[in-house]
Amino acid sequence: MNFENIAKDWIENKKVSIKKSTYYNYLFIIEKYLNPEFKGKNIKKIKNYNDYIQKLSENLSAKTVRDIANVLKVILKYYEDKYDYILQINKINMPRVAKKRVKILSTEEKSKLEKYCVEKNTLKALGIIICLNTGMRIGEICSLKWKDIDLEMKKIYVDKTMQRIYNKNKKSSDVIIDRSKTECSIRDIPINKNIYGILKQLKKKYKDNDYFLSGKEDKIIEPRNYQYTFKTILKQCKIRPYKFHILRHTFATNCIEVGLDAKSLSEILGHSNVNITLGIYIHSSDRIKKKYLEKL
Repeated sequence: MNFENIAKDWIENKKVSIKKSTYYNYLFIIEKYLNPEFKGKNIKKIKNYNDYIQKLSENLSAKTVRDIANVLKVILKYYEDKYDYILQINKINMPRVAKKRVKILSTEEKSKLEKYCVEKNTLKALGIIICLNTGMRIGEICSLKWKDIDLEMKKIYVDKTMQRIYNKNKKSSDVIIDRSKTECSIRDIPINKNIYGILKQLKKKYKDNDYFLSGKEDKIIEPRNYQYTFKTILKQCKIRPYKFHILRHTFATNCIEVGLDAKSLSEILGHSNVNITLGIYIHSSDRIKKKYLEKL
């Protein structure tokens, strides 16, 4: 009944029903945070969960601590269900994650970035233009192949993502291409006129199995490197440093400002439900607030 044995039993049972990246993420949390604290302890006798969570909160972000606490809770719940024993999981205090204000590129910043990327005309630069017009995540653009781009139907098919994960055996990280984040993340994104012309010209040069960002079948551009490329381009444009995800936020907010309904936007972004879209973006645009307040 030692904690590490229950955790191992849980993760192996979970393995068949979750993505490879999720499995390795759970495994990393168990080995990095939970086992060092609870290894060798009888799971029935552990009472200091909240003390441990408080200790983690002193050095880690609230979101990271919450992720660790969530894995801890599902392991305990697994034990309760399997052995019909109550561990009083409801007494574990979950850290509150403060809601962050969504950051987007200003109109001027967006124009400067688009102008630079079009003039640069490299695949990496044009990948930024695509994300500004589709809201694709960095892992999705990194795993995009030309066969996923249908110019006849004017759609981009998104069904996979690329990310770096922790490898238990090697004690290091590997880059993998896995199925999309959720079933809702598998989607068709319409190609608008801003990127249709660019893609049509490029399509002639590449084969179906070539990755979009590298232009080669046997070469990938991984998210960490593409994030570095993005920051370099921002610096050259004299735009303050942002994370790549700002392109997705900017796209979504711009969609709202031109009147796209929340349900359609949710499907384009690949959110699991429309409430996520409503919670993140509907109140994020100062310009649209001002527009309607001026009508009072």
